[in-house]
Amino acid sequence: MTPPSRPRRHSRPLIAVLALLAFAPVAATGHTVEPQAMTVEQPASETLSAKQQAIAPIGAAMAISDMPRLDAALNRGLDAGLTVSEAREILVQLYAYTGFPRSLNALGELIKVIQARKQRGIQDAPGREPGQAIPTGDALIAAGAANQTAISGAPVKGPVFEFAPVINQYLQAHLFGDIFERDNLDWRSRELATVGALAATAGVEPQLRSHMAASLRVGLTVSQLRQLIQSLAEDGHADAARRAREALDQHLAQTAKP
Repeated sequence: MTPPSRPRRHSRPLIAVLALLAFAPVAATGHTVEPQAMTVEQPASETLSAKQQAIAPIGAAMAISDMPRLDAALNRGLDAGLTVSEAREILVQLYAYTGFPRSLNALGELIKVIQARKQRGIQDAPGREPGQAIPTGDALIAAGAANQTAISGAPVKGPVFEFAPVINQYLQAHLFGDIFERDNLDWRSRELATVGALAATAGVEPQLRSHMAASLRVGLTVSQLRQLIQSLAEDGHADAARRAREALDQHLAQTAKP
């Protein structure tokens, strides 16, 4: 992946529905994504790290604006090794799935958490900012389209995109371009956060199933996704855990068909 150094100003107001359509029905195209086109490596372990296990509960708590749970989840994540930059990036990315108000409130909560930890003598690692500049213009669209195709498994097409082509332009330029080109958070972590947020959101089950598939494409395993589900359950997100379990089971059943 070839992410950026700083966030770009974006004049187009993006609402949550754009990202929720990111993995709307994808037409079978017969094209495959070559392994070298992917920007992730194969998993070295079947087990999520403690740091990775903290990510989905952060996304779930943010999605439902449960600040006490978000506070606890952020503290667990930072204790497990999330840097301030990574935690912040999770909350920034998820605005595309949960909306600006929840993202802004969650970022405010992160500030409180960091300040409270400093008062207790905890110095969290700041992490790093994105490593190189985000492309602009046609180069941004090309990078976003390549990222979208790699994560989706094929070029994204379907009735929604034919009816409103501009929504895919926004997705490619902003979500998969501006955001996914930022390399201070890896794609697996981005998918863990997205699955957590979508699982906590009623009514977006098709997108949740698609992101289960995307999680596998970026290198997470079925075993790790089942751990994610367990993390949601243990954090008190019973409905989110149920939706995530159903989405994963449905995806596995669908892919097992001859």
